[in-house]
Amino acid sequence: MQSFNPNYSRGFVMPYEEVFAQISNRRLLTDDGHQLAYQVIGDGDETLVLANGLGGRLYAWLGLIERLNPRYRIISWDYRGLFESEGASPDLSVHRHASDLLAILNEEQIEAAHLIGWSMGVQVSLEVALRQAQRVASLVLINGTYGQVFSTAFQPFLQLPRQPIVLHGLMEQLRNRPTLLRFTRKGVRWPTEALFWLRKATLGRRQSTLTLGLRQYFRDVSTTDTRAYLQLFQELDAHCVYHRLSSVRAPTTVISGGFDYLTPAAQSRQMARRIPNAQHVNLAMGTHFVLLERPEAVYQAVNKHLTQSRTMTGE
Repeated sequence: MQSFNPNYSRGFVMPYEEVFAQISNRRLLTDDGHQLAYQVIGDGDETLVLANGLGGRLYAWLGLIERLNPRYRIISWDYRGLFESEGASPDLSVHRHASDLLAILNEEQIEAAHLIGWSMGVQVSLEVALRQAQRVASLVLINGTYGQVFSTAFQPFLQLPRQPIVLHGLMEQLRNRPTLLRFTRKGVRWPTEALFWLRKATLGRRQSTLTLGLRQYFRDVSTTDTRAYLQLFQELDAHCVYHRLSSVRAPTTVISGGFDYLTPAAQSRQMARRIPNAQHVNLAMGTHFVLLERPEAVYQAVNKHLTQSRTMTGE
């Protein structure tokens, strides 16, 4: 395991040296004795919390951080069980990850923060907003859903017979068969590495942030506790707050990708309809990785959201 530094994320060093230079790596012992690793950037008056997607880390947010960094204090963390927060934990539920985030806010003496969640981070952010509304200044929900991910994934593009049961069975087979798990990890990583080197041969140093990000993602996943990673998929399916979305009181912007098959835009539209006064921004040509594909468009939506939220609260 390695903390965030330029040597770790080589592909992202050139555009983002100043961001990396400001990262403060910190640790926190939770109430159940688990060591959490988190990162702090900047010292602005307002705080942004970046809740990662499953398997994602701080590099996915660099395009956004670079634009927002001077004005905000930015915090992110590695979910328990993964990366620098690895270690056995009997509880990997979304509810537990929400408690971990609240513990970080307490540690940093932050009364309220803007929560920006991507994918899994959407569910964690919603859980915090519903549990302790006073700690959430606003919400930005990117490429996510309200829960039950095995039922909502691929819709309406594909419907597998007994889809949740099949996907739970697949996760358990992979977790319990180390040889099959190793083969699967390599089978997923090799095409990404091949794409990286193909683009490097044709584009030289001008790699896209999407190619670099996907390469980093699969490298990270292959070096962390993959069994915990797979269990987290199941925890995301077990979690659901659809019935409570009308109780969300924080100003909310929902961002989706028109070609997102993992958390389809239909889920974002449903969330925006049920959350009072929520706005929906659909990036028509985006996939599940709009943070990497369309950083400028995401920044514009987030910056508009933060400006409006500040106006609404009279700050």
